[in-house]
Amino acid sequence: MSDEKSPVRDIESSRSSRTSDEDLAHEGVRTVEATHKVFGKYSKWALFISLGLAAYIYSLDGTTTWSYLSFATSSFGGHALISTIQTAQSIIVAVGKPVIAKIADVKSRGAAYVLVLIFYVIGYIVIAAAPRVQAIAGGMVIYSMGYTGLQLLTQIIIADITTLKWRGLVSALMSLPFVINAFVGSNISANILTGAGWRWGYGMFAILVPAALLPLIITLLWAQWKAKKQGLIVKVEREGTVVQKVVEDAVKLDVLGLTILGTSVALILLPLTLAETADNGWKNPSMIAMEVIGILLLPVFFFYSSKLAKYPVVPKRFLLNRTVVLAALIGAFDFTSFYLSFTYLYSFVVIVKPWPLLHSNYFVQSQTVTLTVFAIVAGIILRFVRRYKYVLIAGLSIRLLGAGLMIHSRGANASDAEVVWSQLLQGIGGGMAAVTSQVGAQASVKHADTAMVTAVVLLCTEIGGAIGSAIAGSIWTSMMPKQLAEHLPFVDAATRAELFGSLYVVAAQPRGSPIREGVILAYDEVMKWLCIAATIFAIPPLLISLFMPNWYLGDAQNAVEGVNLAGQAVDEVTGEEKNRNASPPVTSEKA
Repeated sequence: MSDEKSPVRDIESSRSSRTSDEDLAHEGVRTVEATHKVFGKYSKWALFISLGLAAYIYSLDGTTTWSYLSFATSSFGGHALISTIQTAQSIIVAVGKPVIAKIADVKSRGAAYVLVLIFYVIGYIVIAAAPRVQAIAGGMVIYSMGYTGLQLLTQIIIADITTLKWRGLVSALMSLPFVINAFVGSNISANILTGAGWRWGYGMFAILVPAALLPLIITLLWAQWKAKKQGLIVKVEREGTVVQKVVEDAVKLDVLGLTILGTSVALILLPLTLAETADNGWKNPSMIAMEVIGILLLPVFFFYSSKLAKYPVVPKRFLLNRTVVLAALIGAFDFTSFYLSFTYLYSFVVIVKPWPLLHSNYFVQSQTVTLTVFAIVAGIILRFVRRYKYVLIAGLSIRLLGAGLMIHSRGANASDAEVVWSQLLQGIGGGMAAVTSQVGAQASVKHADTAMVTAVVLLCTEIGGAIGSAIAGSIWTSMMPKQLAEHLPFVDAATRAELFGSLYVVAAQPRGSPIREGVILAYDEVMKWLCIAATIFAIPPLLISLFMPNWYLGDAQNAVEGVNLAGQAVDEVTGEEKNRNASPPVTSEKA
């Protein structure tokens, strides 16, 4: 079958990347392969347990702090700024991934975790002590570097210590705490909001995150120390002054490329949410200038990456790798679709549905639970089937069905079962798609490129999320004031502005009152357009998946080198031969 054949460009791109100059920038990868040789039975278990602890605190953060933002911004009368903050956060989350991946490659995985921890703690301290909404935005930006780094490094470590046939399952199992914390976290956040307040909700993670990450950091640094002691890691002495070494590290990290890309994405996306509140809207010269400069910087970035950068954040070989490109596009469109309907979903159910706060939290977490469970199911399928393409297609089909159902089920009078099922279907499909696309991308490159490919795919995915948040914010800020004016003509403009700017003001209106019912109708109409847009953006990922290569997931670290986790050759047919021949190797289980 054609989908089981290896695309020539994928193989050529992996071969062309075997340059000694590139290897100089992958000291972290050589360190990983060396430390794999010193891990014993108990130290390996310590690594897995500490990874699980890091995954747990990551999920507890993800299932609690998201609900605080609506109330934190509302306490300063800035509820409408949620999409702007989330767009800025998405940009940092996206651009931060290659930075963390570069540090993990150039230095070590342990050093990258230390940096992640610093950003995490400082960010949450700033948010918890914020005197105004601008400080919340600044704290979110700092914290986002830590959050995105923790997510990425966990996936990188998993790719380091698992073979392809196990990777999807182990990666999905790292998300298992989301199933527990969807309920535990919902209770915690509900109690925090009704008790200690959102400041303590953020601030407690400045204590919890260091406690959770220290065992993992200690384990990684211990293995690195032991490998050096045994002579498995040879430190290359660097010549030059301190300034020269800093410049050299900046070149390896491609700081200039990351700056150009981040600036471009920020200038393109932020005006989409800022224009409605800016003086004269889109007629404001600064809005147009930001868009024009942002768009012009994109070709500058690609020219710089292909012609000038010594260690580009997006190497040319990645752009020639069909698997990587398609996985990135699938992730980008899928996240655009997700954030279009999710950005204001919590605010929507809190106002529209007659549910207690705890049940609203459960509802929003329902998609996360099903996503986690079916990511594990997909991982089990990959373990035995050894292929991923058709699982990916099935997942994206289910995801599209769930997005479409949301158009009909979003109404205030829709059955609760129908509303919940729209989230469950999106979670089922999203879980299957996330695992398969990531494993496919990682399978198509050598070990030295695994971290950066993971970062680049997630970079594009997060940019898609930023686009979704920006579009959602643009639709919300442009339509909601008009809808409130239409459904509340008996309310003065000042009161409507308060209703627009704060959930507290809306929630204070009793259900059944003319004002509350008018707001519900306005929310319903705006959410309809958000769901229609989300469904439209859920179509391209499904179409793109049809052209995805179908790499064989065997006993090697990747499908193109034929090496094990320690970088040694394995007795298995190479990825190139395997994907040209549908038959599995004699030494492996049948696909």
